[in-house]
Amino acid sequence: MAPLAFVYDRCASRSPRPQRELEMRTVGCHAYADGMGWVLAGGGPWLDSGAEALTHHRPRLAAMLDLMRGEAARREVVCLLHNWDRLATDHTHRLVLQRRIIEAGGWSATTFGESDRDSVRAVLVGRRS
Repeated sequence: MAPLAFVYDRCASRSPRPQRELEMRTVGCHAYADGMGWVLAGGGPWLDSGAEALTHHRPRLAAMLDLMRGEAARREVVCLLHNWDRLATDHTHRLVLQRRIIEAGGWSATTFGESDRDSVRAVLVGRRS
């Protein structure tokens, strides 16, 4: 069974240019998932905006993780991002958020072919690769 891809992004600005970039990133995620043969989760993309896009408290990410947790018992689930900065530009903050995805039973991937499926996941859950 193909993985179920949950597309996540964030945008702190509400001006038109970042909104257009957000739309382009979303289209790119959909194309990437299609190319990988992944199924897109309904109800997405999950987008945190404004001040919430910069904090550890991300309501839309939390909602997405709840859905991922429910699906993870039935199939492989992946959080698909345009790039790692879509979680957080700060490396430590990004690892915290990646850990939340892993704890929900999933893993993360970017449209640039990067993934924590094997390496970061093993470290974050306390196993050696």
